[in-house]
Amino acid sequence: MGKDLKIVLVGLPGSGKSTFGRQLAAVLQFPYYDLDHLIEDRFQMKIPDIFSRYGEGKFRTWETEVLQDLLNKEDSYVLASGGGCPCFNDNMDLINEKAVSVYLDVPLSEISMRLSTSKAQNRPMFLGLDQGEIILKLKNLLVQRDSFYSQSKIKLSGEDFSAELLVSELIRLLKS
Repeated sequence: MGKDLKIVLVGLPGSGKSTFGRQLAAVLQFPYYDLDHLIEDRFQMKIPDIFSRYGEGKFRTWETEVLQDLLNKEDSYVLASGGGCPCFNDNMDLINEKAVSVYLDVPLSEISMRLSTSKAQNRPMFLGLDQGEIILKLKNLLVQRDSFYSQSKIKLSGEDFSAELLVSELIRLLKS
């Protein structure tokens, strides 16, 4: 595919960045990274603890530092960014400068179904919300974030896309 191909997945929480990222990395035989896990490893704290102890501002600063370090690596990989990552500190510009950004544009109804399962327990933002409240929260996030996500070089829409589909899109993008 070429030397040093970095693929950064962006999209709302629950859009499948982590799940799809692992699949894509396996198909490409690239390392896979999850930005939130890298932040937790570096600062030895869980994301919710960082937010409660230091606030969102400090979290976003640390998030940008970890993102910059990874984007400066001489390596190919697939990265699942956090849902808010592209929206702060010119991160989307940085991602587009150093990587191929891919927006996973999944219908809100599908995301809310994913988040209403027990997996929502790992997402403090959605904890204790019913289906209607989850959809409302997602709509608000989409209004705030879509202009950032839409700057992505590739947009995959729908609830079912494959790693193979993205690989063919990547090949087309790299040839143009």
